[in-house]
Amino acid sequence: MKKIIILLLVAFMPAQLVYAIHQPWTKTEFPQDKEKLWWNDDWWENGKIEQPTNYDVVMTEITYKSGDSEIPAYVFRPKKPGKYLPVLFQHGRRGLDDLTLLVPRRLAARGFVVLAPDIWSGRFINPYPFNHDYEVEKDVAKGIDTLLKLPNIIGNKACTVAHTRGGYMTLKALVTYKRQIKKVSCYVAYYPHWQDPNESEPLQVYQYAPEIEDLKVPALIFFGEHEQYQRFRPILAGVETLKEKGRKPQLIIYPGVGRGFDFRPPRIRTLADDMATKDSLQRTEKFIRKHLSADGK
Repeated sequence: MKKIIILLLVAFMPAQLVYAIHQPWTKTEFPQDKEKLWWNDDWWENGKIEQPTNYDVVMTEITYKSGDSEIPAYVFRPKKPGKYLPVLFQHGRRGLDDLTLLVPRRLAARGFVVLAPDIWSGRFINPYPFNHDYEVEKDVAKGIDTLLKLPNIIGNKACTVAHTRGGYMTLKALVTYKRQIKKVSCYVAYYPHWQDPNESEPLQVYQYAPEIEDLKVPALIFFGEHEQYQRFRPILAGVETLKEKGRKPQLIIYPGVGRGFDFRPPRIRTLADDMATKDSLQRTEKFIRKHLSADGK
C-alpha cells in the first residue's frame, strides 16, 4: 500500500520537482570530498592562504600550417621577459571570441606561454557547429607542435587546457595523433564533451569516447553541479574508467554553477561562478607546474 501511495505522489508531482529528486547531488558531499585531493594542511593548521602568481600579459597573432589549411592562433605570454612553461588552450564549440579569449589570457597571467588556435576560422567553420569535422583534430595536434617551437619556452613538453568540444579535440590530438607522453605531459578539461559529436544520441548520453581508455597522461577535470545530464554522465563514467586503470584522474565539481562558469558575462555572472573560476585557475596552474616539473622540464 505504501509503495502505491508513493508512486501516486510521484505521478502527480510537478515535473520540476521530480527532476530535482534526480539531481546528482542533493547532499553536501561531492565526489572530490571523498578523496579530499583539495586538502591543504598549511591552511587548516596555520591559516596560510597560497598567494597566486600574477603577470601582466601581452598577446600576438600568428598562423601555422596544418595540411593545406592556414590556422590562425593567438599567443599570450607574460610581459616580463623570460622563459615560461608552454600551454595549449583549445576552444570549444563556441569558438574564440571576446569572452572565451579571456581564458587563455588568464592562463598566461599565471606565468605560461599559451597558444590558442582559432580552429573554426582556419577551417571556415561557423561558431557553434553541430557536426564535427575530424580534420580539426589534426589542426589541434599541429598546434601542439607549433607551441613547442615558440621562442622562450621552457622544455620540450606542454600541457593542454580545453573546454567543451575542445576537450574532445585535445583528447583526439593526444591519443589518436600520439602527442601524449612525447609532447604533452598533462591534460586539463573544463566540462569536456567526452564523446564524438557525430555519434548517436544514446552514445552521447550513456557512453564516453573510447579514446578515454587510452589517455595516459595525468588528467584534471572540472564541471559544475548544474551541468547537463548528457554531459556529466560520460565524464563521470570516463573518470571511473581512468581510476580503474590506475591513472588517478582528478575531478572537481563546483557547487552552484553550471556550464561556462569560467567565461559567463557580467550581466548573468554569480559569485559562485567567480569563485569556481579563480579556484580552477589556481588548481590548473599547480597541476601544470607539477607535471611539467615531474618530467624534468
